[in-house]
Amino acid sequence: MRLVQHIFTRLILAPVLLAALYSGSLNASDPGKTIAANAAKADNLSTLVAAVKAAELVDTLNSEGPFTVFAPTNDAFAALPAGTVDTLLKPENKEKLQKILGYHVLPGKATAEVVMEMTKKGGGHAKVATVQGEELTLKVDGGKVTITDSKGNTATVIRADLMNSNGVVHVIDGVLMPSKK
Repeated sequence: MRLVQHIFTRLILAPVLLAALYSGSLNASDPGKTIAANAAKADNLSTLVAAVKAAELVDTLNSEGPFTVFAPTNDAFAALPAGTVDTLLKPENKEKLQKILGYHVLPGKATAEVVMEMTKKGGGHAKVATVQGEELTLKVDGGKVTITDSKGNTATVIRADLMNSNGVVHVIDGVLMPSKK
């Protein structure tokens, strides 16, 4: 089972996570390129880029997908308690970091239009499964999409529908934390 999880993380999760990375440099993104190709251009997501590298997920970031990534900005990571990011980037915390990053990724391509439909059908909210295994709750309020994690923390989509050849990225203003680290 652990081997299957490892393979899943390396082959499926990594490409999705890097999708999140490119979104900080929106003017340089190219929807004809993969998430990995665009990720290298992300200037305000350097913390996420560092996390993906530390989690050893970079090698698989060109897979076919499709994926949906909720990409936290550098400011979102900076808002975490002091020392959190430094601790997560340590080699001994690689597995924990992989789980946190996987919690920001959905299998499939959920554009803003798809999210709106899901929440409409759900009476104003929708529960979605992440590649990490836990659920996030999506909600539309006043035209803004919010994502609530298993601990009750909420992030808002600040830039939606950044298209790549293998998925879509939505930039968010918070870091989502699974209940199982």
